[in-house]
Amino acid sequence: MSGVGLEKIVKKFGDAEVIHGVDLQVEPGEFCVFVGPSGCGKSTLLRMIAGLEETTGGAIRIGGRDVTGAEPADRGIAMVFQTYALYPHMTVAENMGFGLKMNGHPRTEIAAKVQEAAQILKLEPLLDRKPAALSGGQRQRVAIGRAITRGPEVFLFDEPLSNLDAELRVEMWVEIARLHKEIGATMIYVTHDQVEAMTLASRIVVLANKGVAQVGTPLELYETPNSEFVAQFIGSPAMNLLPGEVIGTGPRTTVRLPGGGTALSDVATEPDDMGLKVNVGIRPEDFVIAEDAGVYTGTVALTEALGEVTLLHFEGDGAALEPVIAKLPGIHRGLRGTEVRLTADPAKVHLFAEGQSLLYR
Repeated sequence: MSGVGLEKIVKKFGDAEVIHGVDLQVEPGEFCVFVGPSGCGKSTLLRMIAGLEETTGGAIRIGGRDVTGAEPADRGIAMVFQTYALYPHMTVAENMGFGLKMNGHPRTEIAAKVQEAAQILKLEPLLDRKPAALSGGQRQRVAIGRAITRGPEVFLFDEPLSNLDAELRVEMWVEIARLHKEIGATMIYVTHDQVEAMTLASRIVVLANKGVAQVGTPLELYETPNSEFVAQFIGSPAMNLLPGEVIGTGPRTTVRLPGGGTALSDVATEPDDMGLKVNVGIRPEDFVIAEDAGVYTGTVALTEALGEVTLLHFEGDGAALEPVIAKLPGIHRGLRGTEVRLTADPAKVHLFAEGQSLLYR
């Protein structure tokens, strides 16, 4: 196993700078996921690690070796793409062993490595089939198997499941998580799906605005986002933001909201913060129905009964930056068109000023 180090990585396309001074250390054996909106540079950064994109500035190290100018074949990596890139005229076994064959490995060694990878991925019954006879999930497993046979130091995945339907994606999440646990290799995985990132990662790198917005475990990003961007990107539905003003400071902060509600937060503030304009962040699943006046009072415009939970969508009333959503456990009938009061545990109420969490000042 080898770690991957990025030191002040810069990427320019002409005069446009798309990656701006990224510093990151991926530890040996870690499952690191790059996540972010379209255009944030996550796939470009992965391709730079692979050597498929030239690095404009900075250094890339794999296993301590500086590979910034090295050819892809000399970096000790194997990459799995969004498209399966399988040879249609070859069998599964031939596809999985093709890279080894091109590098002059003996037939017996190739056969042994293909068999080992097939066993890990449960592909043994399919080794004599051609790609046209496989499902999308089976083809992706073959592409992963081809990477395994190479015995790389680092696996790179570039949105490998985006072509699969929702049910099959979830099945593949389980397969990839099991694969990582079984072989213990360093894996870097790119996705735009934050649920996929939360499911697979031991550590997530959130990318935005040409660089890294925050790095942490899935729960660290969920529980203590450092900015409104991360807070709303991680979690589904997104965190609610309500504008307010600090009217009480100390270990527990009191915020007055435009709709007449009051929010209490365990984010500490100083006396100088009195009157500070903040945005109060509350995740939909952290709202509870209140008997008396709470954080927010609104009229339910729509209910989504999902079985184990119900989503309440509130009418926009100016008391929030966006229409509020509450995610309540169980089934809640007959609430559409009614007024509902919501409150939240102060330990789960976030405060942001100028887009940044007050926890990170």
